[in-house]
Amino acid sequence: MTPSQRLKYSILISLVVLGIMFGLSYMQNAGMITEKMFQYIAIGVAVVVVVINGVMRRKTKL
Repeated sequence: MTPSQRLKYSILISLVVLGIMFGLSYMQNAGMITEKMFQYIAIGVAVVVVVINGVMRRKTKL
């Protein structure tokens, strides 16, 4: 993976996370999920993103 590919994937991941957070916020405001569930899902998403970033960093060739 080249640095430019990593940048593209990082931007894509950030947009996906932003979409997930907007979706979760909408679901919470609509009463579909509770505040506690929102927190658990948000923490889970953050952990997955950190793991993906670490894997991408190791696969980046300079």
